[in-house]
Amino acid sequence: MAIITKITTQQKNKDRFNIFLDKGKGEEYAFSVDSDVLIRFQLKKGMTIDEFSILEIQLQDDIRKAYNLAINYLARRMRSEKEIREYLAKKEVEEPIANEVLHKLAAQKYTNDEEFAFSFVRTQKNTTDKGPDLIRIELKEKGINEAIIKAAIKEYPLEEQVEKAIKVLEKLNKKSVKESQRIAKQKAEQLLLRKGYPFDIIHLALNEADMEKEEDEEMEAIKYQGEKAQRKYNKYSGFEYIQKMKESLYRKGFSMDVIEKYLEESKKS
Repeated sequence: MAIITKITTQQKNKDRFNIFLDKGKGEEYAFSVDSDVLIRFQLKKGMTIDEFSILEIQLQDDIRKAYNLAINYLARRMRSEKEIREYLAKKEVEEPIANEVLHKLAAQKYTNDEEFAFSFVRTQKNTTDKGPDLIRIELKEKGINEAIIKAAIKEYPLEEQVEKAIKVLEKLNKKSVKESQRIAKQKAEQLLLRKGYPFDIIHLALNEADMEKEEDEEMEAIKYQGEKAQRKYNKYSGFEYIQKMKESLYRKGFSMDVIEKYLEESKKS
């Protein structure tokens, strides 16, 4: 048994209190508690407590500290249960205590994986250019189960996916003026795949977006690529030079008709 001899407020944290006990060898610091734990156990000077009570008080204080960590983490934005669990683990909170905290947060409706998933999908579709497949992967990484993901992803309807994909293509198209039409389309498909758009959405977006180059635009592109190739192969001449140029420009995605026309015009100049 021990007697509480003194309770003092911590200087750096007014919500925490130092508890001093006398276990028969004189007064000494024993542990500190949160104000809620102090009130819950009605701790006061002169109170007698046993070892079991001390362990229970310290356990509840550990839970309270972990709970406060979680609340502060949630204050920034909504979190999935897995995110909170991983955060507490990084803060060296033991698993049984983390379980208690998560149970308490769920009971208070601070956590709800279904609400989190729906909110996450809406936020991602409104603030990023990510496709549904990438959002689905991110939700899975956050510990959301497949049934909830399937329901939440409906917040991102097909027409909005196509619209978003077209905007991505329009931005890319402005940067692809020096590329052949074929290479520009390949890069567009690869970009949309990396951003998480499925093939059916990509094909719809490519059909609706203006990715077709006019003849003069394709000629401008091949002139740019042709000048680079000329600098590389100017040490060759005759048939060998022509073959090197054709191979290089074909790899760049230009059709043989466009290549022949460019080589013919470059001869004249």
